Amino acid sequence: MSNPLLQLLVLGAIAVFLILRLRGVLGTRDGFETPSLPEEPAPRKRFDVIEGTAEPGDSDIADHAEPGSPTAQALAQMKRAEPDFAVGPFLAGAKSAYEMILMAFERGDIAEVRGFLAPQVAEAFDSVIADRKARGLTTEAQFLGTRETALASAEFTPASGMAELSVRFVGEMIVATRDAQGNVVDGDPKSARKQRDIWTFARRMGEDDPNWQLVATA
Repeated sequence: MSNPLLQLLVLGAIAVFLILRLRGVLGTRDGFETPSLPEEPAPRKRFDVIEGTAEPGDSDIADHAEPGSPTAQALAQMKRAEPDFAVGPFLAGAKSAYEMILMAFERGDIAEVRGFLAPQVAEAFDSVIADRKARGLTTEAQFLGTRETALASAEFTPASGMAELSVRFVGEMIVATRDAQGNVVDGDPKSARKQRDIWTFARRMGEDDPNWQLVATA
C-alpha cells in the first residue's frame, strides 16, 4: 500500500471518530433551527365573578338601563311577571310602531293604527286631524328613517301588573303642510327635518294580548 493512500485512510478514520463524538455530545438537528427560548407560562384565563345567581335576561336589561336604577328594577319585575318579555324585541317593535303611527297621523287617517292607541291619545290625534281638515290644510309626509330608538324609562306596578315603557325616538322625515290653495304654510317639501319624540307605551304584563298601546306622547 502506498504511503499517500495510507495517510488518506488514517485521516478518514479520524474524521469519522470526531463526527461520532460530536453527535454524541450535541445530538442531531435537521436543517436550520432558531435558538429555543424559555417557555413562558400560559396566561391565566380571566373570569368575572358575579355575586349571587343572575336571572335570565339580565344582560338584556343591562344593555338598556343602568344596573340598579329604578328603570332596571322595573324591567326585572316585568320579566318576573312575564318571563318571555325582552327589552330588545320590544324596542324593535316600538320602532316599527313609531313610523306606522306617525305616518298615519300625518296622512290624517289613524283607522289602521287606532288599536295601538290609548283612548286619550286617539282622541287627541282625531282632534288635530279634524282641525286641519276644517281649515283646509293637507299634509305631505315622507319618512326617511329612525335614527335613534332608546329606552328612556320604565315603570311597573306589581299590584296591577301594569307596565309603562317610555322610548326616545329621533326620526328623519320630510313634511310640508299646504293650505286649500296649495301654498306651503308649514314645513318644506324639499328639506328633511329631525323629529324628536318620547312616547310611552303601556300593557298589562302576563295577559294573552301581546300588543302595547301608546298612552302618552311628548
